[in-house]
Amino acid sequence: MAMAVLRREGRRFAPLVSPQPMAALRSSLIAEEQTPQDVRCISTQVVRNRMKSVKSIQKITKAMKMVAASKLRAIQTRAENSRGLWQPFTALLGDIPSVDAKKNVIVTVSSDKGLCGGINSTSVKISKAVHKLNSGPDKERKYVILGEKAKAQLVRDSKKDIEITITELQKNPLNYTQVAVLADDILKNVEYDALRIIFNKFQSVVSFLPTVSTVLSPEIVERESEAGGKLGELDSYEIEGGETKSEVLQNLAEFQFSCVLFNAVLENACSEQGARMSAMDSSSRNAGEMLDRLTLTYNRTRQASITTELIEIISGASALKG
Repeated sequence: MAMAVLRREGRRFAPLVSPQPMAALRSSLIAEEQTPQDVRCISTQVVRNRMKSVKSIQKITKAMKMVAASKLRAIQTRAENSRGLWQPFTALLGDIPSVDAKKNVIVTVSSDKGLCGGINSTSVKISKAVHKLNSGPDKERKYVILGEKAKAQLVRDSKKDIEITITELQKNPLNYTQVAVLADDILKNVEYDALRIIFNKFQSVVSFLPTVSTVLSPEIVERESEAGGKLGELDSYEIEGGETKSEVLQNLAEFQFSCVLFNAVLENACSEQGARMSAMDSSSRNAGEMLDRLTLTYNRTRQASITTELIEIISGASALKG
């Protein structure tokens, strides 16, 4: 049976616990030495540091919201003006997303930077759905990706289908000439029957609409016009000059793709800045709410520390009087 042992320390006698292994005793002594003597002060300091970091985050999110608002005002007017480029092509050649094409090229427009809500995930989700809808034994499906965020998501499960990747597109202010050069490079490096451009159309700061625009190759346009339907009215136009109908359709298809792509990039840039404004505004409000809760916790912890110290002082004074 273990018995308590007394050890003489100068003029005092201190009770010791029953003998225990040396390693366990050493570890317990080290733990006691490392234990902070005033835990209340340390927890108050932790809360204070957390409040400081939340304030810094709130300043950053507010600054990012202001930057996004200034960029949105600069891009919105250009995006609205660019809508007049592709509308005549839609009236002439139509926009037939349900066309049966063997070679489908899916052009996914996204952003290079994050912190803009779910616009990039929406574009990728629509791209995967279009990719799945155009599946078949005799059909080819390829991706052309604009933007780093769509590339990071599509490369996971569709790496073999990615034909071209273009990043840092919005590093400099965009104009039609730059986009026309990109469109020409895309058309030279891919074979297509239908180009399906997927982007987010800007509606308001808090709203964007996922959109799919279809650009057909000259061969498919001729096939659809001969079959009648929406493109049957093309035969009623007379072609002047020495160009043939195929050459005119080829030029129209290239011009249509560059115009639609230019509008898609600007619309998506507007949606990106609007979504970033909304996300940073929500983050700033959440940081404010968290700061209020941390302030309340800090005040409660500080008050509890003061109350405990007062109780200890009063108890010590009462013991001295007794």
